[in-house]
Amino acid sequence: MTSIQQRTEIVTMIESAVEAGARRQAACKQIGLSQRTLQRWKPKGGSNIVVDQRPTAKHPTPHNALSEEERGKVIEVCNQPEYASLPPSQIVPKLADKGIYIASESSMYRILKKNNQLEHRGRSKKPQPKRVPTTHIAQAINQVWMWDISYLPSGTKGKFYYLYMVEDLYSRYGVNWEVHDCESGDHAADLIECACRREKLLPMQRPVLHQDNGSVMKSYTFRAKLNELGIGSSYSRPRVSDDNAYIESFFRTLKYCPKWPSKGFATLEEARAWMDDFMRWYNTEHQHSGIQFITPEQRHRGEDKAILSKRTEVYAAAKERHPERWSKETRDWSPIDSVELNPDAQTRKN
Repeated sequence: MTSIQQRTEIVTMIESAVEAGARRQAACKQIGLSQRTLQRWKPKGGSNIVVDQRPTAKHPTPHNALSEEERGKVIEVCNQPEYASLPPSQIVPKLADKGIYIASESSMYRILKKNNQLEHRGRSKKPQPKRVPTTHIAQAINQVWMWDISYLPSGTKGKFYYLYMVEDLYSRYGVNWEVHDCESGDHAADLIECACRREKLLPMQRPVLHQDNGSVMKSYTFRAKLNELGIGSSYSRPRVSDDNAYIESFFRTLKYCPKWPSKGFATLEEARAWMDDFMRWYNTEHQHSGIQFITPEQRHRGEDKAILSKRTEVYAAAKERHPERWSKETRDWSPIDSVELNPDAQTRKN
């Protein structure tokens, strides 16, 4: 609700903007008010601001409202030992099984709320609000890295090799990868240190590293190495794989490629050699759909803008030769300026 003073100030600002040449609709939108609300506050042809009538409005009692006695009965029944730990959604059917009807489920909820008794009932843990995922925006390479560990099958049932993978968010470039026969914080620490050396990063240039909540990611050895290297840590929400969606997408590309050895790798050396060959293809030949079908290496080296500019020229020339074949604009080959990991609601809207 808005006071008469607030309404007067808002209407005055909008009218001043209109007198200065702004459109009324645009002025209302800028201030976060609809034109219909503005007309209700100050009717067309009127000179005075209408006072909010809601605080003093009198609402007649509905003809089918519960009596005071009936509302008291609801409170009494809900507080009986048999029902004290149950919500109205369970109390109503139990009463119905006994041939009893006091009030509807919604009425019970409303009465309990009015009497400050709509609290969590029972010994179970209260529902917890969902944690908002951490949002990261990369506008250049080596600002945000993502990493994870994935299983690689072996020729022996129940035995696996482990792929340690670091990927750059902006370019989707595989910065570093290693294959080991176990999960270890020491291996992970070496992986990240080697990635920093390969990218020749100075201490002031260290990225944020996004990861899940695995035991390796939370190990003392690994976290100590990140602290030593000056790398910031970011974690997914527990049991939410989508918070590290890009690295999960990489693993899908890996395991669904035509050359994937479905029967597994015979040795650790074979798994390492196969991954080296795959990563050469992924970084240098694979045209990634998320970055305008540029290879990760081209984007990592900053070659994407020139390539996409040339594609734009090709399409423009084709349209000029046969304009009748184009009902709309040519395909948009604009470079992807930034990449968001777990964008918030405002970022998605924009």
